[in-house]
Amino acid sequence: MKILHTSDWHLGHVLYNYDRTEEQAAMLLKMADIVREEKPDVFLLCGDVYHTSQPSAAVQTMFANAVVKIHDSNPTMPIIITAGNHDSSSKHEIFRVPWTALHVYTIGSIPAERRDDLIVEIPGKGFVIAVPYVNERNLPEGLFQQLLDDVAERNTQNLPVIMTAHTTVSNCDYTGNDNTTDYTVGGIDYYDLKKMGTGYDYLALGHIHHAQFIKGSDHRARYSGTPLPISFDETFKHTVSIVEVDKHGEQPKVREIEIPIQRPLVTLPARGAATWEEAKKLLADFPDDEEAYIRLNVEVEDFLPVEANNEAHMLTEKKKCRFCLINVQRKADRKNDIQTMSVQEFKTEHPIDIAKRYAKDMGIEFNDDMKELFEEALTDVNQESRQ
Repeated sequence: MKILHTSDWHLGHVLYNYDRTEEQAAMLLKMADIVREEKPDVFLLCGDVYHTSQPSAAVQTMFANAVVKIHDSNPTMPIIITAGNHDSSSKHEIFRVPWTALHVYTIGSIPAERRDDLIVEIPGKGFVIAVPYVNERNLPEGLFQQLLDDVAERNTQNLPVIMTAHTTVSNCDYTGNDNTTDYTVGGIDYYDLKKMGTGYDYLALGHIHHAQFIKGSDHRARYSGTPLPISFDETFKHTVSIVEVDKHGEQPKVREIEIPIQRPLVTLPARGAATWEEAKKLLADFPDDEEAYIRLNVEVEDFLPVEANNEAHMLTEKKKCRFCLINVQRKADRKNDIQTMSVQEFKTEHPIDIAKRYAKDMGIEFNDDMKELFEEALTDVNQESRQ
């Protein structure tokens, strides 16, 4: 069985008020081209189709049109789409029945009954156990193994078994992901790979943006990564994974296909930080005809000049690049232990890091119990905001 594994499209993502529809549309066309060339037996989109749980009508239309193009590129290929933590599970379920006319299976939630709905059989090729995102506290005990056991009973031809999940697996490399702590990545708690059962040949994961195999999985559990960068810290290649499994029990063969980035995310300087004057020169020297989003890393003694953002915008006014932000890195103030934060720093800092700063300034030890309570509260807030 040959699989195209992708995830984390984040359609509708806006980067510092810049609309990215053009780039997202180009990425979707590339997906259709890859399907036409590779002719996979199944297409897996493992969560975070959209960037928000309430995407605009235009973004939903762009997605629907892309799915039709992907289908037309290989009409007999099943397309299996599961919800991620950024998605609305109900939006995936609404059109589940009509989508099946195009061999498209959209799975938004885990049903209380009829869990066979999570199993998609590709006749003569294999089985896909499609598990969408669900908060760990609401995840039925032993669900993964139960589904794998159900497939094992049906798999009389020894066909490949594929499983999907959208979560944070322990020991993953979360480079580039926002909102990371000792306990969570992107608001999802770490989940032990062992809890996901045994009996799959390939575990297609979503949520982490950096493509990778999970350590200790015998090259069977993998994040495909996002095909389009979402943040400036995603300095790695953006790809889709082509996976081939000959028969049940054999190790999968995986290769990556890189997705061209129409407008890359560029940090100036590439390493470290510059003074404001040095940063302005780097921006002024950036090629006029080069498409890019620009972040400036600037180190300051106290504060940036009030007019800094306006100056940066003026320097790029006649260039094709788009200035996004100044990432301020303040030199340590040895005269004063209490640190101040700029508005930009406050917006980009993770909540728990702000809490740690506050505790330090107040002379309070931010111990493990406090961390755990804070993370539980933050998870509840994030969960409520997505509903």
